[in-house]
Amino acid sequence: MSQLAWRKSSYSGGGEGECVEVATGPDGLIHFRESDDPRVTAATTRAIWATFLTAAKAGDFDRLTG
Repeated sequence: MSQLAWRKSSYSGGGEGECVEVATGPDGLIHFRESDDPRVTAATTRAIWATFLTAAKAGDFDRLTG
């Protein structure tokens, strides 16, 4: 997956800490990884990624962080 153009979240602050990186693959899938261990990646469809982002923005996962 090194040929992918990985992008960090604009909320990451530019540091090398706990950041999520995302890339669109030539296969049409959305690939994502945690920046502190870039060897481990996962991929999903655009529809599932969009559903995840909508839920995250709505705060549906906030209870898991506190």
